[in-house]
Amino acid sequence: MCLPSFSWHLAFTINSIHMEILPAQTVQNGENLTLTCIVDISTTSHTMPQHWILFYKDDVLFHNVSSMKSAESHFIPQARVYNAGIYRCTVILNNKEKTTTEYEVFVKGVSCPTVTLNKKEAIEGGNVMVNCSVPEEKAPILFTIEKFELDIKAVRQKREKTSQNKNFVMLEFTVEEQDRVIFFQCQATIISGKNVETSEHARSELVTVRESFSIPKFHISPKGMITEGDQLHIQCTIQVTHMAPAFPEIIIQKDKVIVAHNRHSNEATYSVMAMVEHNGNYTCKVETSRISKVSSIMVNITELFSKPKLESSAIRLDQGESLDLWCNVPGAPPANFTIQKEDTILSQAQNFTKKVSAWDSGTYTCIAGIGKVVKKSNTVQITVCEKLSKPKIFYDTKSEVIKGHTVKVSCQTTNGTPPISYHLLKANNILDSRNMDSHEPAVFRDNPTEDAEYQCIVDNCHSHTEMITELLPLKVVAPVEEIKLSILLNEMVESGEDIVLLCSVKKASFPITYKFYREKEVKPFHQIILNETNAIWLNPQASKKHEGQYYCTASNRANPTKNVPQSNILTVRVFLAPWKKGLIALVVIGVIIAILVLGARCYFLKKAKAKQMPVEMSRPAVPLLTSSNEKVLSDASTEANRPYGYNEDIGNHAMKPMNENKEPLTLDVEYTEVEVTSLEPHEVLSGVRDLALKGFRGKSPSLAASEDSLAPWQHTPSCEGGCGIQEALHRKPDLLIDGVTS
Repeated sequence: MCLPSFSWHLAFTINSIHMEILPAQTVQNGENLTLTCIVDISTTSHTMPQHWILFYKDDVLFHNVSSMKSAESHFIPQARVYNAGIYRCTVILNNKEKTTTEYEVFVKGVSCPTVTLNKKEAIEGGNVMVNCSVPEEKAPILFTIEKFELDIKAVRQKREKTSQNKNFVMLEFTVEEQDRVIFFQCQATIISGKNVETSEHARSELVTVRESFSIPKFHISPKGMITEGDQLHIQCTIQVTHMAPAFPEIIIQKDKVIVAHNRHSNEATYSVMAMVEHNGNYTCKVETSRISKVSSIMVNITELFSKPKLESSAIRLDQGESLDLWCNVPGAPPANFTIQKEDTILSQAQNFTKKVSAWDSGTYTCIAGIGKVVKKSNTVQITVCEKLSKPKIFYDTKSEVIKGHTVKVSCQTTNGTPPISYHLLKANNILDSRNMDSHEPAVFRDNPTEDAEYQCIVDNCHSHTEMITELLPLKVVAPVEEIKLSILLNEMVESGEDIVLLCSVKKASFPITYKFYREKEVKPFHQIILNETNAIWLNPQASKKHEGQYYCTASNRANPTKNVPQSNILTVRVFLAPWKKGLIALVVIGVIIAILVLGARCYFLKKAKAKQMPVEMSRPAVPLLTSSNEKVLSDASTEANRPYGYNEDIGNHAMKPMNENKEPLTLDVEYTEVEVTSLEPHEVLSGVRDLALKGFRGKSPSLAASEDSLAPWQHTPSCEGGCGIQEALHRKPDLLIDGVTS
């Protein structure tokens, strides 16, 4: 859309713009409608400038025009509902634009619809197609079509359908059996904004309905009074028109029970020998998929004789008792009688007697006949009660009964007429009851927690008193529970005393397997099986190795192998007796003293050897001895070197001289040297005194033997009561040295 350009020296302005709607903003359907847009423009030019005028409906541009006039119009002939809406117009002058306010236009009413049919004559159960349209209107449109019977104001059928894209609909209606002359009405409804506009009703042409078949009729034979024994014929007939596509189905019913039917003919027949039970109301129905027509008739049959009656002396008898049956007909007409049990004939007389057994239980009837008419009596249910056999009570003995587990107790009697009632007693109280319709065992379930006795009371229809089974004792195996390990006397055990562990359980069935464990050990160190609730393990000589943590387990055959109860963990401590502690202390002290003595002895040996070497080196040379004096010198030298109390039997303790030719004076010098050399007090270890005392008091075996060989005056004085080191050296210095060096 191109707008005209104006010279730069021209000026213009849009003063106002508004719309006029004629004849009014609300018009009737079919009236003409004119929309006029009026513009007021001021300009310096002598002529109206060229401008555009745009028309909008519901914000959609539907008309525009280029104009040099102050007013432009848009004409709408025969306004319809779809013309209703909100209108406005806009003027555009060069780059200036102005729009009117909004104007709402209403169109009242809808044009009358047109109704057409596909046929003017229809058959019952057929269809009629109805076409309803509003050519002048636009979709969406709601169509309402109604079916009427001529001269009847009530609506027979009503249907609605909205057409979203078209201004017509086609709906199919079924012709029903009550329809005779029918017509259809159509109405169109359009929603315009917030308003709903509806047309007037448009009526169709008349449609004539033809019957596809007539109402059924009954024909009864024989006519008049019908007596039992007569042959009864009930016939139902219809007439079918040539327009019917197929024969309808004919059904004859007596009190909702179908007695005859036919699909391939215009009649159905029910034929039977008349009996009183054939009295009643009969109905004939003729049906197609959509049409159903019904008629009824009452049939009365005269009774020839009454129904026979069967009676019995008793309906419940004990085995071996006598049963009496008799049959009679009210009025006592001559008739033929038959007494039978189920389908077995027992007697062809009015009476029947026999001594019954269990097999005689069942249903008895009597049949009476006069001519062709045979009637069956009422049924009599006879129950013959067989006496119960001695009942027995038992349970599954293959496995032991564990405390709290379910046990099945069964009661059974092999003889006796069912139903048989069983009552299970536990501690003389009824625990449960069962009624059995066979000789199968009655199974009861219980969860005993302790030993129990069960008994069954059994009864049936027999007149004897109820029977009781023998007592069934049931031993319940109680698993081990609440196991505890304790120690007798005290958890602190003195070394050498007894350790006594007690493993006890609160309550359990015997025998019980007890196992004692030390913690972290897989295998038990003690195991025993007892018929008691506790077990003892005794260790008579406790020592430190028995210290530690202990626990025990206890189980019986009721405990699962993988879940054996375990006791608490008990800690046992072993301590030494005081006298043993003292003994150990003495032993330790003795060992220390022995070590010190050995150290001192080694010290003196080294000291003595160190002193002996320089003395020998300082001796003068001695002239050669003759053979005559050699022995004397040798003996003197040997004697000089012997310790006090020396004996030749222990001469190996003597020190041999380095040179046999040494002079006696030299030997004296040697001893003098040894005697002069004295030990300093601080050099003597604390164990030397003990060593000296041991040398004088205890005496080694060799030394004791040496003293025994001496004369009484040669014995060394004893140190009974104790003596010092200097005194021991003064009395016999060589003895101490020999004792140290030997």
